[in-house]
Amino acid sequence: MSVVLRPRLPRTVILLGLTSFFTDLGSDMIFPLLPVFVADTLGGGPAFLGILEGAADAVASLLKLVAGRVSDRVPKRKPLVVAGYGLASFARPFMAVAVAPWHALVVRLLDRTGKGIRSAPRDALIADTVDAASAGRAFGFHRAMDHAGAVVGPLIAAGLLSARLPVRHVFLLAAIPGLFALVAVSTVREKARTPWGASGSAHGPGGARLPMRLRRYLAIVLLFSLGNSSDAFLLLRAREMGVSLAAIPILWAVLHVSKMVWSYLGGIWSDGVPRVRLILGGWLVYFVAYLALAHATQAWQAWAIFLVYGAFYGLSEPAEKALVKDLAPSDARGRAFGSYDFVLGAAALPAGLLMGALWSWRGHRLALSVGAFIALAAASLLVVWEANRVRDR
Repeated sequence: MSVVLRPRLPRTVILLGLTSFFTDLGSDMIFPLLPVFVADTLGGGPAFLGILEGAADAVASLLKLVAGRVSDRVPKRKPLVVAGYGLASFARPFMAVAVAPWHALVVRLLDRTGKGIRSAPRDALIADTVDAASAGRAFGFHRAMDHAGAVVGPLIAAGLLSARLPVRHVFLLAAIPGLFALVAVSTVREKARTPWGASGSAHGPGGARLPMRLRRYLAIVLLFSLGNSSDAFLLLRAREMGVSLAAIPILWAVLHVSKMVWSYLGGIWSDGVPRVRLILGGWLVYFVAYLALAHATQAWQAWAIFLVYGAFYGLSEPAEKALVKDLAPSDARGRAFGSYDFVLGAAALPAGLLMGALWSWRGHRLALSVGAFIALAAASLLVVWEANRVRDR
């Protein structure tokens, strides 16, 4: 029996994976506690939570679009990546001194601003570093490291809370992993390249609008994202189902264990299986998980559903990014990933407002069911898009 040996991932991909690991470790010492902190300590409700997460993601999405375009026009993408991680690491611990809901909003906006600056240039840098045959594995590894940090972070938070450390002190300690992230990203080496628009490259295939197939694909992703509000609502739902506050970070860690495993596997599979099939599989898992959370009533059911829900991320995220690389011209990858991230974030505010409004009006059951059926509609359109793409080849 022959064994297929895959080439080692480039150093740049590994270092960016470590950067994401430490960044998410710090971020997820805070995020699982944020919905309850905002609601109970600061006095914000579900509607404000929708504004908080939706506005933060909307700001990040606009900056991702701009940063992606800028990264195509400069010789190196790394300075934008470092600046983005640096801003987020600096801002995040200030959540510890928030005393009003709008304070939390400001900190979250600064955190997501950093994410907006770094995300598209980082993804384009990964795409520049690997070939098409390894793109899924590279993005899968990066997302797996991202989720690994999100496993360790909540566990550390849970341990600190169990030791009776105040929540605000936990938020302050989240600054430490951010420093490690900055060290890792600072050691990334990037070769200078010819920017878009230089030496006449603006007249090449990437000089005009993005390809129609890519734009249609992004339109379908936009529809899906309108029903995909922040996971903060799922944590709020788990709390309603009886999961204790001390167990919330552990539940969040369990979710990210599932995300980590599925992201690694999904990344590998997306280099051998048609990427659209994996995306569809992920979106259908999302549909089932949201419907299940809409109707579940017991705390143990929250744990089971969160474990399954991780497959949505693992199957869809690496394949979605690898598909963007497949469809985008090589000199417009920053714009392509910026547009992809912009679509995800542009839907975040209306998705958050929709979820928060429906939740406040008729409760969780209607809100989660609407999200599920929007996902199903988007999956149906993706089937049609893929059929047309295969026919036109």
